[in-house]
Amino acid sequence: MKAISVFPREPNSVHLAELPMPKVTDVPNGRGVLIKIIRVGVDGTDKEINAGEYGGAPPGYDFLTIGHESFGKVVEIGPNVRDLAVGDYVVLTVRRPGGSIYDQIGTYDMTTDETYYERGINLRHGYLTEYVVDDPEYIVKVPPGLKQLGVLLEPISIAEKGIYQAYEIQRRLKVWRPQRAAVLGAGPLGLIATFLLRLRGFDVTTLARTRPPTFNAELAEAVSARYVSTQDMPMKDASARYGPWDLIFEATGNSQATFEALEILARNGILIVTGISAAGRQVSISGDMINLGLVLGNKVMFGTVNANREYFEMGVQDVALAEQLWPGWLARFLTHPVKGLENYAEMMRLLTEEKKAIKVYVEVAEE
Repeated sequence: MKAISVFPREPNSVHLAELPMPKVTDVPNGRGVLIKIIRVGVDGTDKEINAGEYGGAPPGYDFLTIGHESFGKVVEIGPNVRDLAVGDYVVLTVRRPGGSIYDQIGTYDMTTDETYYERGINLRHGYLTEYVVDDPEYIVKVPPGLKQLGVLLEPISIAEKGIYQAYEIQRRLKVWRPQRAAVLGAGPLGLIATFLLRLRGFDVTTLARTRPPTFNAELAEAVSARYVSTQDMPMKDASARYGPWDLIFEATGNSQATFEALEILARNGILIVTGISAAGRQVSISGDMINLGLVLGNKVMFGTVNANREYFEMGVQDVALAEQLWPGWLARFLTHPVKGLENYAEMMRLLTEEKKAIKVYVEVAEE
């Protein structure tokens, strides 16, 4: 069985490997679900793993099959599977449980273990292959009417989790009625956060460096968000004009932008950090002003990574709602298809060189 893989920590080692065909009996207690992979999205994580920045091979292998944004179809189920049937369209979650108490209660995305397990990222093979098998706990059904968009549910789940956790944290205030939000970055995750915040009624300003007109700016404005280039209007000026922002969603991986956002966050505001900054980068910040604002303004900053099935299920509901409000909007994300696992070199080229790509994805098989 073909699989797009890398040798972890070895730069530019992407290649086509062979994996054994999985079986439903690979999962104990009759709970195996065999899934034919149809489509897999790829993103900066896959690019960084191929660059040798991180990643780990599963036990018994010297390579890691990449790809964590899945979409497939159930082809066989074990005797004790109740909520899935042959023919169902599904996506699979990414994180797998370790040993902490959070892992044991199903919030494995909040693990306190030093070692973590993520399909396609660390110590577990991913989805850029022909078939996978897994337990129903990690499989989420996608309605047939949303099958074209199923491959977007993994990145959507990340933004769902961040926004949901923000509301959970702000329960400390007893009354929190946020109205204005800023999204830093207009890549796939930033645009996803933009539409999710618009669904929740926020006045949204999406900030990115690139000047309009761009396709990304057009997408933001199509859901009635405001697109601002920070080349024309620095973040502080944008805050003075369109803020104050009760919620800021960071999706840049730029630590300088993150700390600037803390300075302009509204009183009782919350900053969601999702980007991963390059190790060793030095930035200049107004430390005293940030500290003063945090203390006197009751501000919160928190980081979030990955998502459990709860947030994938939220994503399915919000995708359905978005299709009613803005028909076809999410489908416009799917900008750069790659046909077949054999074309892994083209997949990686698009990830690294195609600046206009919103979502690169691999068509693994026909439905």
